[in-house]
Amino acid sequence: MGSAFEGLTKEVAEVVEAVSASVVGVGTGGSGVVMGEGLVVTNAHNLRGEEVIVTFSDGRRAAAAIAGLDAEGDLTVVSVDTGGAPTLQWGERSARLGEMVLALANPGGRGMRVGVGFVSALDVAFRGPGGRRISGAIEHTAPLTRGSSGGPLVDGDGRLLGIDTHRAGDGFYLAVQAGEELRGRFDALARGESPRRARLGVALAPPRVARRLRRSVGLPERDGLLVHAVETGGPADRAGIRHGDLIVAAAGAPVTSVDELAASVEVSEDGGSIDLGVVRGVEEIAVVIDLRGGGTADEGRV
Repeated sequence: MGSAFEGLTKEVAEVVEAVSASVVGVGTGGSGVVMGEGLVVTNAHNLRGEEVIVTFSDGRRAAAAIAGLDAEGDLTVVSVDTGGAPTLQWGERSARLGEMVLALANPGGRGMRVGVGFVSALDVAFRGPGGRRISGAIEHTAPLTRGSSGGPLVDGDGRLLGIDTHRAGDGFYLAVQAGEELRGRFDALARGESPRRARLGVALAPPRVARRLRRSVGLPERDGLLVHAVETGGPADRAGIRHGDLIVAAAGAPVTSVDELAASVEVSEDGGSIDLGVVRGVEEIAVVIDLRGGGTADEGRV
């Protein structure tokens, strides 16, 4: 038992030694990973402005600029003098359920942190900072301290399995899986290609709230999403959507959840517009919304 424990301890220490120089502090309270010469990837929510300070494992600090930003996907790549810090290697396979993993971080540059755990679930979905659903995440049990988001989740060979993003509660943590999709997003952001996602510019209440409010004012109950705020000058505002409207259909299909509506908006991006079915009081109307000029939105908005 003792020799097995000592062997595992030695292997973990070797991985940490090999990987830690690639783990950096981002700003005053986040972590990041060197993924190329002059390039660091981190969570978008770690940024507090156009310029951020990156702290390397040897204590060196350098100013970084945003190369590409995906706020709703919670990912950004910053351009910085990495000063010879090694690039962490991408994993060559997907995470496996039950495998041991290490989470590393350098919260705000205040020193390395290491957590050891296991992959507890795969293909987990969660909501990003803007409320957009992000799927395919790794759930694991490697403990993370505050400021660990943006740090790497690595396998026993020290290769990148994912980018840690936040706590899932009850001792579980989430990491965006480092598969082909993430690598493609990283490459695009490194080239300065920040995505502009289409949105309607509305804040929505779920069907249960819509039914209760309609019932309280004597209107027939309908399943749909209640508009409780409209962004001034946004696509929905320009199309005449009002506070109190009930969105019941998008692109010809019924909608009963924010995720369904968001998916319809994303599919319609290339066309530049989307047809909505709206109930206003007892009147049913059709509204065509021009989606061009997209941006980000707060949680509960589309």
